[in-house]
Amino acid sequence: MKDKYDFLKFARERYSLRAFSEKKVEAADLEAVLEAGRLAPTAHNDQPQRILVIQSEENLAKLKKCTMSHYNAPAALLVCADKTACWKRAYDGKLSADIDASIVATQMMLQAQSLGLGTTWVMHFDPVAMREEFAVPDNYEMTALLVLGYPAEGAQPSARHTERKPLGETVFYDEF
Repeated sequence: MKDKYDFLKFARERYSLRAFSEKKVEAADLEAVLEAGRLAPTAHNDQPQRILVIQSEENLAKLKKCTMSHYNAPAALLVCADKTACWKRAYDGKLSADIDASIVATQMMLQAQSLGLGTTWVMHFDPVAMREEFAVPDNYEMTALLVLGYPAEGAQPSARHTERKPLGETVFYDEF
């Protein structure tokens, strides 16, 4: 029987990294993170995710025009979903784009952690500037910016990292 990895321990240890080393993300590690996103489940398996890898000095400078939450990471992944390529709920027109992209981003964050990389999910970016700087098509919904890299020496989670509401405040059985 295989040893079971304690996922809850893994989840507790993951934190939003805001102190990155200057080391560039190794190609094999980046490829593994992107592969985890490719394998993520999406509605109807339509796979509408579109991911822009930002790692050149020129593009990292452009990124700094779009967000103050870049934390000088050596790489970033702009996770989008093509609204014309995602599943649409027939009875009310709800698109799965943001949901699919969120699942992809989460799976990539967890893969990054398993490789010793850190990430921060950034939603605080200027979508107009991002669209202009990176020529993001209008039909792409920009859901998350994952800043990515290896932790700087001494990097620590924020003081609020362990603050969690009790399950009784967020989980309801059979009725609200």
